[in-house]
Amino acid sequence: MGNMPLVSIITVNYNGNEITELFLKSIFEITYKNIEVFVVDNASTTSPDILKEKFPQIILIKSPDNVGFAAGNNLAIRASKGEYCFLLNNDTEVTPNFLEPIVELMEGNKNIGIASSKLLYFSEPDTIQYAGHTGINFYTGRGFGIGYMEKDNGQYNKSYQTQLGHGAAMLISKKAIEKIGLMAELFFLYYEEIDFCERIRQAGYQIWYCGQSVVYHKESITTGKSSPLKTYYLTRNRLIYTKRNTTGFQHYACIVFFMLVSFPKGILQFILKKEFKLLNAFVRGVFWNFKGFDIYKNEGTIYKDF
Repeated sequence: MGNMPLVSIITVNYNGNEITELFLKSIFEITYKNIEVFVVDNASTTSPDILKEKFPQIILIKSPDNVGFAAGNNLAIRASKGEYCFLLNNDTEVTPNFLEPIVELMEGNKNIGIASSKLLYFSEPDTIQYAGHTGINFYTGRGFGIGYMEKDNGQYNKSYQTQLGHGAAMLISKKAIEKIGLMAELFFLYYEEIDFCERIRQAGYQIWYCGQSVVYHKESITTGKSSPLKTYYLTRNRLIYTKRNTTGFQHYACIVFFMLVSFPKGILQFILKKEFKLLNAFVRGVFWNFKGFDIYKNEGTIYKDF
């Protein structure tokens, strides 16, 4: 379609037919028409066939198992034909013209490997969730989100280079994927898109934020309750991410810092709060990393072990 490259829009569904239906409704109302839309169902207990019935134009991929976020997206990336793959959470809704500016940004600079949209909270659409990111500190495992919780007064309407994209709305160049490979499936949940961004940057590509592309995210504006599953994977994957993306002195210094500072601090906090289920998940997440798994494998093995 002229100068409109094909974009493969990909979302992963797990027991979320109703919210995925709202997502798809917003997708098929956009003004950019050269798209293919993939819904990957991660072995939901409720059949996703209703989505295909209501939106026959989607490409529905049914995974026989719940393979997690990265592997679910990888299933669609392998089948995609677009010059770009747009990974979008199924708990998002898009604005009608969200795609044109971010594609134009990527088309105008072939050094960009990833671009992310401005994310606003669906429940409070004047509040920013993401307008870029400063990156992750390998020692603390923390990072700073640009614009986070600020009122959107147009101060982040421009586009600029940033350190990390956001997995809820991430447009990826297919050429970059062909160069570095697919998302690392061993993460299962959390840190997979951060790891992917690091690999993109290490391969010489840039990561950008596009302020003219707006996506509304239904994630709670509050942090939300922790759960053993969330605590386990955040802890486990923080260490995997650190070990995969550091070398030399920094590699060992980060591990020592975690074991001598972060690990005892975390244990103490859970004990003081009497959150013993979270404590158990935290400890298990740490000691998973001493089992000798191949943390450099990017695909082919699913580590759902909680």
